[in-house]
Amino acid sequence: MAPPMSSELHERGVGLIEPDTMLASQYFDRIRRRRDLTGEQRLMYAIIEDAVDVYLKHAAARDRRRQELFADAERWLESTDRGWIYAFETICDYLGLHADNLRRGLRARRARARGEVAPAAPEEPALVPERRRASNE
Repeated sequence: MAPPMSSELHERGVGLIEPDTMLASQYFDRIRRRRDLTGEQRLMYAIIEDAVDVYLKHAAARDRRRQELFADAERWLESTDRGWIYAFETICDYLGLHADNLRRGLRARRARARGEVAPAAPEEPALVPERRRASNE
């Protein structure tokens, strides 16, 4: 039997190697199951989850009410204000999430939902590596 031609190999291989994609709901479901989180951490994850859910659900909204919901979530997610404990960037810092990567990913999803050309996907992971504890702890 002759070896398959390169185009045949390509057709067979399509779909075998795909990036791991996780829905926001899948990600936050995993977080909710963690037992080592404090009540404050769970609240912070719930706040981000709600904002992401509203953002994704209403990114391509056409009616005024849903556009307002989207705009509220977008304002909060895009804000760089760190002046209050439940600001997006403050929560991300506390939970070890990379705020800019989350924003890039959300913007790409918004663009796709609206039929626009999506910006390039983030190159860095959304999670910031855990900070090392001091050796005397």
